[in-house]
Amino acid sequence: MDAARTALLLCLLEVCAGVNPCCYWPCQNKGVCVNVGLEGYECDCTHTGYHGVNCTMPYFWTSVYTFLKPSPAFSHYLLTHYKWLWDIINKISFLSDNLMRLVLTVRSNLIPSPPTYNSDYNYLTWEGYANVSYFTRLLPPVPKDCPTPAGTKGYKTRPNATELAKEFLLRRTFIPDPQRTNLMFAFFAQHFTHQFFRTDFDRGPGFTKALGHGVDLSHVYGDCLERQQHLRLFKDGKLKYQVVNGEIYPPSVNDTPIKMKYLSSVPVDKQLAIGHELFGLVPGLMMYATLWLREHNRVCNILKEEHPTWSDEQLFQTTRLILIGETIKIVIEDYVQHLSGYHFKMKFKPELLFKEQFQYRNRIALEFSHLYHWHPLMPDSFKVNNHDYKYEDFLFKPEILLDLGVDTLLESFTAQIAGRIGGGRNINGNILHVAISVIEHGRQLRLQPFNEYRKWFGLTPYKSFQELTGETEIAARLEKLYGHIDAMELYPALLLETPYENGIFGESIVEMGAPFSLKGLLGNPICSPHYWKPSTFGGQTGFDIINTATLQKLVCLNTKRCPSVAFHTPDNLGHESNEGRERPKTEF
Repeated sequence: MDAARTALLLCLLEVCAGVNPCCYWPCQNKGVCVNVGLEGYECDCTHTGYHGVNCTMPYFWTSVYTFLKPSPAFSHYLLTHYKWLWDIINKISFLSDNLMRLVLTVRSNLIPSPPTYNSDYNYLTWEGYANVSYFTRLLPPVPKDCPTPAGTKGYKTRPNATELAKEFLLRRTFIPDPQRTNLMFAFFAQHFTHQFFRTDFDRGPGFTKALGHGVDLSHVYGDCLERQQHLRLFKDGKLKYQVVNGEIYPPSVNDTPIKMKYLSSVPVDKQLAIGHELFGLVPGLMMYATLWLREHNRVCNILKEEHPTWSDEQLFQTTRLILIGETIKIVIEDYVQHLSGYHFKMKFKPELLFKEQFQYRNRIALEFSHLYHWHPLMPDSFKVNNHDYKYEDFLFKPEILLDLGVDTLLESFTAQIAGRIGGGRNINGNILHVAISVIEHGRQLRLQPFNEYRKWFGLTPYKSFQELTGETEIAARLEKLYGHIDAMELYPALLLETPYENGIFGESIVEMGAPFSLKGLLGNPICSPHYWKPSTFGGQTGFDIINTATLQKLVCLNTKRCPSVAFHTPDNLGHESNEGRERPKTEF
């Protein structure tokens, strides 16, 4: 007997008398539970493909689709094996384009558009749609009148967040990622996502400061007009900069009066001013900020030569659009490609969706923000130029970048492997407090249990903690703390789930994260038919800059040595020739 029918039977037997029946999650297959009367409920099955009291009876075509649809595990296996077959498919544009279109539509259609819930309402409201200061939510909060924090399953009190993190998430021994993900990836992930993952803790963890809700490069240009104007040179469209040891770096706070967060011990002349006020925290973040600053000014030079009559404003605005396009292409074709482990080559081709029903607007979901706390990536120390930096010697140390240079950091971060995200017990103690905060915020915001999110994304709910973790010791301990697998919390479960074979994490992060990511990237306005054309980017030259962008090219056009970089550690460290690579343009 399934969970929905069991819940209904319990209510009929008056076991749940006085309990909100929606706390039993009776409505399946994305049906919406609505209270009726004092103790009744009904399930709204509209547009789900199911009918019946609890939306459990499929219509004919739903049954056919469900029968033919491959399981996520099978799809993942197929995409990560048979390289010879994918090499053939990747060379046939008709096949690869149609497969990419299928990937985009199937993934993106899982994300509601327009947005639905926010953290203050467990029903649809105009506020949930219109108030962009909230993170949106995929699933509404657990009703406040439920018997337990998970609805009805588990205990009334959850395990202490700090003790939970120390027992299950704290690293004992560094576990390297089997996909050879490196620190170039780790710092890119942090740099890229913090333009839209910007929780407004002054208002509460359900609110965001990133009102753009997507790829807007606010971490480069600032999150408001005033900050942007302080960062601009107001000449030829460029951003302010300084020259240190013959190379371009962001300006100091002495020359750019914006608020940055540094320790008082950091000399003022070493405090660099950039779009995101927290990116002075780690040299890896400032390294990427420097690369994008150089790229912005480089592209301004190209546009200025192409359009000598353009104003400073038009040069600046057009360059920003080009860099947004470069970012999205690098994220899809380098970053997501590496993360997936697929042999199928991902493509950034917005035109693939022009004949599809697709909304070019995005809202960042709270669940996506929680899912993306990938702190196990961080190592126990940072190896730069034959020096081993501990956390206390690395954080808030912009002089590491200024003294050693961008090239050295790029080479060092490419060579150092990052930690595996899934499987648990792999977060360095220096940053464990962040994971603790995520757990506490999830409770404060009454996130639904992990298995409810599994259901939403069409994944089979786990039946036991052993099935979740793939072992017995941790599983037994979790069962003792939570009481039932249906009470397991979202964030700890994502990190404790058994990773794919030779994978960086498990099924749930892949199947939940990919839809949020692809919808957010392709939902950007520049990907729409009205924007995606050469004139938007200053003509064919600007359009070509986007369509030929790669991580390696971004580095080579903005460094002296043009070091070999990737989001994984190379097989042969430091011995690849630079011959034949594009050389950087030195004029900024």
